[in-house]
Order: sequence, then C-alpha cells, then structure tokens
Amino acid sequence: MFAISDLHVAYGQSEVLHGLNVSVAPNEIVAVMGRNGMGKTTLMKALMGIVPTRSGSVLMNSADLTRLKSYERVVHGLAYVPQGRMIFSSMTVQENIETGLVASGEKTVPGDIYELFPVLLEMKQRRGGNLSGGQQQQLAIARALAAKPKVLLLDEPTEGIQPSIIREMARTLKRIRDARGLSIIVSEQVLSFALDVADRVLVIENGEIVRDEPRAGVDEGQIAKYLSV
Repeated sequence: MFAISDLHVAYGQSEVLHGLNVSVAPNEIVAVMGRNGMGKTTLMKALMGIVPTRSGSVLMNSADLTRLKSYERVVHGLAYVPQGRMIFSSMTVQENIETGLVASGEKTVPGDIYELFPVLLEMKQRRGGNLSGGQQQQLAIARALAAKPKVLLLDEPTEGIQPSIIREMARTLKRIRDARGLSIIVSEQVLSFALDVADRVLVIENGEIVRDEPRAGVDEGQIAKYLSV
C-alpha cells in the first residue's frame, strides 16, 4: 500500500532523516514514536510534500509520490492531519469539512463522516474556533476523511487532549480503518495511545528507525526509554 525507501530529508545542509525504510500494509495502523526533535513531524511533512526530499522515494500503490506537490498527493489518496490541527477557526464545522471535498469531487459532506463524529453533526453550524481541543481534532480528521484517502497521516493527534478523549480517539481511528479500509500512520509520544491504536510500533531516534515491532511483541519498557527526556 505505502512504501518509504531510503528517505533522506534535510533542512538546508542539516540532514534530519537518514535513510528511512518503512512499509505500511493495507488496513494497517502504524505508530511512529519518539521524543520531540527526533524527526517525527519532519517525516510527516516529507510524506505530504511540505518538506522536500533530498533522496529516496515514497510510493503508494506503486505510484511514485516523491516529487509531487502536496495537492497532487491528496489526489492520489494521501491525507494529512497536522500537529496543532490547523482548522479554520472562523469557519463553521460544516464549512471546514467541505474544504476537504475538493479532492473527492463530492458536493456535500458524506453522512458517514457525521456518523463517525456525532458531535460534529450537533455543532455543524458552530465556528471551529469555538470547539474544544478534542472536538477540533475530530474536525481535522473529518476534514481529511472528506478527501476519501487511502492513507491517512496524523501528526501528534493527542497533543493537548484530555485522557478520556484520547481513549475514544483510538477507538474512532480503528472504526475508520475498519469502515473505510484505509491505512493510518500516526506520530505520537503517548505510549498508551499508540498501544491502543496501532498494529505496529516504530521508534525514531535522531532521524533513524531504531525499533520496528508488531503490537503483540512490543516491550513497553524498552519503548518508554526512547520517550523519556
């Protein structure tokens, strides 16, 4: 479904990602874990085409996305929920979701999006800026799903969200995967969330993948060492 091969990414002369190799299977949820500054957000931005790739490749269903613009990657089936959510605060919930319809060609928000996020249906005429952090995160995910992606990228989705909402988010992401048959890559620092949601856990340290384990084989103590400051 999605393959990252020998991916090198740099800011100017400073290389941040050093030859990453990751494959994501259809319907698989992969958590990329690591401390701040280890390269998680750079990886997400590189996959979405926001940060240019120095070398290596990003393939989806055998299509080479490496040199495509961000909007072209969306057309190929890649969607991105950035760190901090980046919703349009002055627009209504419905208008926010409608901005994601451009790639799919739909004219109205599909009903199954509101089924996944009932609170957004209740608040669809409310401005995005008036929602709580958890509701804004749901809105950002709903907007991404409106593009009908095959692969969904989420960068630090639990940031600033209370624990009860984090647990519900893990359940929702699994429902999305099962209902829509897509693959999900999520960057994360909260180990409990990653273990709740992921089929596989990767750890990135100083721009390199240092662990890659199926959920059933994860040594929580070892992973936690990479997350401690």
